[in-house]
Amino acid sequence: MSAAPKSSPDSSEANSRANPPLGLRLDGVVLARGMRVLQRGLSHSMSAGQITRLRGPNGSGKSTLLRVIAGRLRPAAGAIICQAPRLYIGHADALASARSGRDNLSDWARLNGFDATPDHIAASLQMMSAAGFADIPARQLSRGQRRRLALARLLLGPPDALWLLDEPNAGLDGPASVRLDDLISRHLDGGGMVIAATHLPLAPTHKGSDLVLADPQ
Repeated sequence: MSAAPKSSPDSSEANSRANPPLGLRLDGVVLARGMRVLQRGLSHSMSAGQITRLRGPNGSGKSTLLRVIAGRLRPAAGAIICQAPRLYIGHADALASARSGRDNLSDWARLNGFDATPDHIAASLQMMSAAGFADIPARQLSRGQRRRLALARLLLGPPDALWLLDEPNAGLDGPASVRLDDLISRHLDGGGMVIAATHLPLAPTHKGSDLVLADPQ
């Protein structure tokens, strides 16, 4: 059997251009809320397997930046280049109050076009220790329980996704925070990316980088 021909450097370079590595680049991004500019000229880059911790004082635009990267808002100027799928979990848990946690996960997967089987949903709930209350209407759950359900949705998305998390550990107790750290670590080890706005320690085993927003005042 003859050996397959080796790719030439030119063809490898062409393949790299056609299939660029998954990553994110912010280039001169300007954030504004109404007529007020929050940040000017934000530039940052990251690639698969990396975490960025987004820090800054209240009102500096951390939530705004996450929503801009997610495509929910438009930047006032600048460019955002991202080849990875993006999953956004905001500060609000965005759960339908009359639906159970399990149904909320199923609805979220369907609305986002993800093929989540019952076993897949059960595994996601187990990862965040949410199986014990997964069949109770969300309105009857505590803040921490709702947060665990919201975070469990991340496991239903693509493994190479960019997770955009706004205060993900808010309302979580110690064991649930450890679960979140494990969740993020596994995602990063699998080639995913994370940007998280947080004032608390997060995934400490992954050094990552900090993106610090200045006080706009």
